[in-house]
Amino acid sequence: MMARRKKEGLNEKHIKVLHVLYTYTGKHGYPPTIREICERAELSSTSVANYYLERLEEKGYIQRDRGISRGLKVTLKYMKEFGVQVRNAVDELLQIPMVGRIVASEPVPFPTSDFSSYDYESGSINIAESLLSPQHVRQGNLFALEVSGDSMIDAMVNDGDVVIMQPATNVRDGEMVAVWLNDKDETTLKYFYNEGSRVRLQPANPTMDAIYVNDPSTVEIRGRVVMVVRQMEMQ
Repeated sequence: MMARRKKEGLNEKHIKVLHVLYTYTGKHGYPPTIREICERAELSSTSVANYYLERLEEKGYIQRDRGISRGLKVTLKYMKEFGVQVRNAVDELLQIPMVGRIVASEPVPFPTSDFSSYDYESGSINIAESLLSPQHVRQGNLFALEVSGDSMIDAMVNDGDVVIMQPATNVRDGEMVAVWLNDKDETTLKYFYNEGSRVRLQPANPTMDAIYVNDPSTVEIRGRVVMVVRQMEMQ
């Protein structure tokens, strides 16, 4: 666990909110909601959580996009002041293969989003090792997919972004996964929920409905999202 150093102008609650934001994002690959920050930082209400987030934004420790529910991100200032090592050397960058595209909309035919095999000719993306959790770095075998569609916009995954994936076949409810619907040869990126007799693939877009699969055996999980690289960060 990172040291919780008391910085000028920050109290223990400010620091706890920062710690929750950083660790949640590192674990899940996307930021927490205000309510999740409120629960994990043991704050009395979402309005109190918003108060601390506003002060942290004013002080330059976070960036906010108020247009979406998970529009939060710690800044380089936070990483430097709280001992999160930022690595710039080429030999400390992870070169992650770009293996194709994945749709974040209605499922589409498999050939247009083929991530079943690694196509190293698709290129690669360099990610600082310090931006990933040590667990994901140790496990290795990471791969990257370009996102097409806007069904996951409330999870800060927009059209043109890149998701860093860890191969997985078994995941927990609520994780964002890349799945292949093998009875239809279709792929999609969604939150995964096992509801016993069926699987729910949940978008993070209030204008879109969940996808229900009545035969769970037709759902093949290919990987979980561990990080999102926004298009603006790649420019």
